[in-house]
Amino acid sequence: MKILELKNVQKIFYTKTQETTAVENLSFEVQNGEFVALLGPSGCGKTTILSLIAGLLEPTKGEISVHQNAIGYMLQRDQLFPFRTIRRNILLGLEIQHKLTPDNVENAYNLLHKYGLWEYVNSYPNALSGGMRQRVALIRTLATNPELLLLDEPFSALDFQTRLSVCDDVYDIIKKEHKTALLVTHDISEALSMADRIIVLTKRPAKVLTIWESNLKDIPTPLGRRESPLFGKDFELLHGYLRGGVV
Repeated sequence: MKILELKNVQKIFYTKTQETTAVENLSFEVQNGEFVALLGPSGCGKTTILSLIAGLLEPTKGEISVHQNAIGYMLQRDQLFPFRTIRRNILLGLEIQHKLTPDNVENAYNLLHKYGLWEYVNSYPNALSGGMRQRVALIRTLATNPELLLLDEPFSALDFQTRLSVCDDVYDIIKKEHKTALLVTHDISEALSMADRIIVLTKRPAKVLTIWESNLKDIPTPLGRRESPLFGKDFELLHGYLRGGVV
């Protein structure tokens, strides 16, 4: 089942003196249960695309269809409030959406138990490692029960070793919770290690250059994919697309 579709989407930003086209004639779709990556160079318009999908921006032209419109957005940094305990942080989305029912609160607490964070429920974010904070941020997003998760370079603030571990954790949680995910990244290795399909974007204005079907999706973990003999070859091919050497 199709959960997201973009048809000929364009986004132009206007100022008093000029206009800037960030996205041009962009079309793609995401099926239920897929993990899809949007891969493109820095500044090409990837975050603009997520903002359009989330409804934070209106397209200048084109259509965006989201099944049942249930979206969760995970940002580049965890954005946990330092003055709130982990318990109160994971309930924030439910508070904002006026969904703080006993069933929803119980579900949020169950997610903390399930993914090994319950012992920190009364702690503050500064007591947690960067990786644990990202898991809390994901659970806060999942607590609102979205169908589609938008992940805006959620590992970019982490050091390399932590990033490897957190990629595995986040991927595992998303798959176990049967969620659909759209990851924005400029990191080829990250896209290859996590995505079933990779939508490669051009430089700004963002258009679809190619759609890459993963050769690694039968490998069950991001770290396992990185260790595959196919990983290096696929990396070089995708690098060629981003450099404009392959069309």
